[in-house]
Amino acid sequence: MKRRKSLKIMALGALTPSMGLLSSPLTNIKNVIDKNTSLHFESDWQLWPDMDWVGPEYWGNRLQDWKIQDGRVLCQVAGPNRTLHCLTTQATQEIGTLETSIDFQINKDLPVSDKNYVGIRLGIKGKFDDYRSAAVHGKGFDIGLTTSGKLKVGNELTAIQHDLSEEFTLKVSCSANHTPTLNISLLSKSGASIATVESQKLSQEQLAGNIALVANIQDDYKEIQESTIAASFGDWKISGSKLISSSEHEYGPICFAQYTLNKGTLKLTAQLTPVEKVAEHQVKFEVKDGENWKEMGVTEVEPMSRTVHFRQESWPYQEAVPYRIQLQLPIEGETRHYAYEGTISAEPKAQDEVKTAVFSCNCDYGFPDAEVAPHVACHEPDLALFVGDQFYEGTGGFGIQTSPVDKAALDYLRKWYMFGWSYREVFRHIPCAIIPDDHDVYHGNIWGEAGKAADISGSWGAPAQDSGGYKMAPKWVNMVQKCQTSHLPDPYDPTPVQRGIEVYYTEWVYGGISFAILEDRKWKSAPKHVLPEEADIWNGWIRNPDFDIKKHRVKDAQLLGDRQLTFLDDWAQNWSEDVQMKSLVTQTIFNTVATLPVEAKDDSVVPKLEVPEAGKYVLGDEIKGDMDSNGWPQDGRDRAVDKIRKCFAFHIAGDQHLASFSQYGIDQHGDGGFAFAGPALNNIWPRRWWPPVANPESHSESNPVYTGDFEDGFGNKMTVKAVANPRLTHREPAIVYDRATGYGIVTFNKKDRTITTECWPKYVHPLKNPAGQYAGWPITVSQEDNYGRKAAAWLPEVKVNGLNNPVVEIIEEKSGESLYCLAIKGNTFEPKVFAKGTYTIKVKDSNTGKTIEKKGIKANSQSKGTLMFSA
Repeated sequence: MKRRKSLKIMALGALTPSMGLLSSPLTNIKNVIDKNTSLHFESDWQLWPDMDWVGPEYWGNRLQDWKIQDGRVLCQVAGPNRTLHCLTTQATQEIGTLETSIDFQINKDLPVSDKNYVGIRLGIKGKFDDYRSAAVHGKGFDIGLTTSGKLKVGNELTAIQHDLSEEFTLKVSCSANHTPTLNISLLSKSGASIATVESQKLSQEQLAGNIALVANIQDDYKEIQESTIAASFGDWKISGSKLISSSEHEYGPICFAQYTLNKGTLKLTAQLTPVEKVAEHQVKFEVKDGENWKEMGVTEVEPMSRTVHFRQESWPYQEAVPYRIQLQLPIEGETRHYAYEGTISAEPKAQDEVKTAVFSCNCDYGFPDAEVAPHVACHEPDLALFVGDQFYEGTGGFGIQTSPVDKAALDYLRKWYMFGWSYREVFRHIPCAIIPDDHDVYHGNIWGEAGKAADISGSWGAPAQDSGGYKMAPKWVNMVQKCQTSHLPDPYDPTPVQRGIEVYYTEWVYGGISFAILEDRKWKSAPKHVLPEEADIWNGWIRNPDFDIKKHRVKDAQLLGDRQLTFLDDWAQNWSEDVQMKSLVTQTIFNTVATLPVEAKDDSVVPKLEVPEAGKYVLGDEIKGDMDSNGWPQDGRDRAVDKIRKCFAFHIAGDQHLASFSQYGIDQHGDGGFAFAGPALNNIWPRRWWPPVANPESHSESNPVYTGDFEDGFGNKMTVKAVANPRLTHREPAIVYDRATGYGIVTFNKKDRTITTECWPKYVHPLKNPAGQYAGWPITVSQEDNYGRKAAAWLPEVKVNGLNNPVVEIIEEKSGESLYCLAIKGNTFEPKVFAKGTYTIKVKDSNTGKTIEKKGIKANSQSKGTLMFSA
């Protein structure tokens, strides 16, 4: 068992190891400790080297604001509401004793104010009954010393006469009474009493929650350097019978890990905290082979991303195998060992079904989203897809820090750690793909223009985004991509784009399903650069009501870029590795399923729009075009839709904050494939779909009138099959549950060649309420439905003998164009074509590559005869 210097149980009794606020919420905790039992927590920062992290027992707001230096913790920013929470020890609601103390020294150069203070925060509770919610969003009762020389207890101030440049000890104790008495003492470094205060402001229930250090510099803080140190801290102690403690609440130094297994190659990325400066640290990747742990690789932490990467060619295991990441950290007098464990699951090659969970759009309204992982686990998915916006700029409070780049990296990591804190149990035991979207790189919208630099000279917001390119430094963008995508299969073409920004678009083959993973922002043209000035572009929206975007199809505007189009051509043709079905995975969909009030010029009104009762139809909207979606540019969209339908690929995406299931059309409605845009995990931008219809009075949840054939705001044809509009649930918090939040489940049935899509509210337990999906789901389509173009003629039936997993390709001889390529179900197939004429049919063994070809095959109005293809 790992030695824990920071946590001691000073009693004859013992605390149940699994008793934690995650599994047993604070309000439900019973007093499992004898009244004479006293838990004792004590910091050990004096043993640690200087580093930008303060240890696994703590959570700092913000990460970049707290560090260890010379054996003490520094709050190195003078700003409002900086806190350092103890994660492993909380106060319960039960009657008991509590004592905590901290040594601290205030920076004597801070602005003098009653509102600026340093000290301890008690009774911290968040929006949810979870220690993580309290650690990030919690509020509590502050006790401290102000820079004006007053002892602060809540809102009461007591003047002291002492030199504020000295070091102090603040002690707070609570009696074991129903109405406790708080005894507060401020001591000098020598232990002499400077001031004492008694208070009965808090009940035992109000004292329950997290305990944290606080440095709150809110008056005149903008007039001092952000790098100004607020205070230093040392020797933090917490004890008492009112406490509960769990080492399971530690977070870090190994936070989580994600992996993929592709064509026999395992790639795994583990996310660590900033321990890279600890000399002679070592990280190992091990698997459990029989009864023993087998070492598979050794490395060190990369300094900016704080990641470690392991690659194993020719993965030898056919069954599920436990793995662990082991970290050795030499500190003063000892070496500490930390581990993160998971499972490399068995690839589901022999299963009839391969099931993926789909997630996107995760702001922090519901953090830590404790219901999501256990509800998803009920579906037993084989893999997970996180398709963008793993967090938002406002995640965790405080906005964003964009420079200097080392601080901006820590700013990003805090938000990224919150993502892992919520969802690591989703992918601890299954592979996953994670791809960043605009908010992951600190953009509201992004048109990457092949990696160029955005113009941030005048503004960070919409004007900078409309200029095209990336606002953040390339080094920082690459760090984000390393954290989120370095475990993906190797890029199709790893050549960086402009300024050295790396790429990750790739193919992932898993369980007989081939996923093409794209970057649909990186090459996209900025609308303001390619549309006429009269369009009046603001943040990708056309604000001139007289400008008809449907009449402006800009031929040279980029969507996916030539490199990704070439990749899609190759991917459509490649059915090796026993691939039987294909799916495209992107950040967003190739249309805009959204409406806005007629008078709205852009979507800035969305967060304040009415959320109706279920079954009510909202009037007064019209279909709009958002150039952040892949409905624009239209020509680029049509090229992409055409390429993916040629391999009958099903499209999975996110981004839209509005779950939808639709079928693409190019020349006719329904001549393309199907697309599922999954719901937001937490919906910061609750879009809606209330198109003008002739019979709104006929609408109901079971009979929606917003389905059918439509054109989006750019003139793209689409057939809407289902939409999960925001609606009142009468659940709290409404901002979480009324905005149609949740996740998707997509099941590929290789035996039947069908795709079934499910769309679940996050609050629904799928086993207890199996009918609880959003209205319109589940939806099942066939693989061949993903090329919905109607046949104009037919070729003879194809019958194949002696080939494994045969792949059929149809080539129009007049144009030389490959019409489509498909791993057929069974050994027979009736090829449809779209004009009469002659065709070449190629049949390939996907394992050996052996190809049989027949030319000059004539198309007829109906399929006539059988063509035999034998090995």
